[in-house]
Amino acid sequence: MHQDTTAERPATARGAVAIITNRRGELLLHLRDDLPNIAWPAHWSLLGGGCDPGEDPAAAIVRELDEEAGLTASNLTELFEITDHRGSGQIVTFFSAIWDGDETRLPLSEGVKLQFFAPEHLDILTIPPFIRDGINRHLAARPS
Repeated sequence: MHQDTTAERPATARGAVAIITNRRGELLLHLRDDLPNIAWPAHWSLLGGGCDPGEDPAAAIVRELDEEAGLTASNLTELFEITDHRGSGQIVTFFSAIWDGDETRLPLSEGVKLQFFAPEHLDILTIPPFIRDGINRHLAARPS
C-alpha cells in the first residue's frame, strides 16, 4: 500500500497596498511606526496591509484604507503583484487610486504620519525596496 507523505504547503501570505495620487501627481505615503515587531519599521510606505484568511486583495485594500486612515479612494484599479522578499515575504498586490483630500485631516490609526510627495522627491526617502519598485513601475507606465 502506498502512503502519501507529501504535506500540503501553507498558502503564501498575501497583502495589498495602494498607490494613491492627487490631481497634482503627488503620491500619498505613510510613515510606519518604529517598532521592532513590524516589517519595515520607520520606513515610508504605501497604505495597505495583509489579507485576512479567505480575503482577496481587492477587499483587503478597501478594508485597510478605511482601518488605517478612514479613507475611501475613487477609481481603485488593480495593477500588479510584487513579492516582499526582504521583509514580510508576502505577495503584495498593488492598486492605484485617486484622492484629492487633505492628508493631515485623516484619522491615522497606524503609523506616524501621512504625507503627499512629488515623485521627484521620493529618492531621499527611506522606502522598502519592493514598494519603491512598485512605485517606479507605476510611474513609468503613466502617460507623460
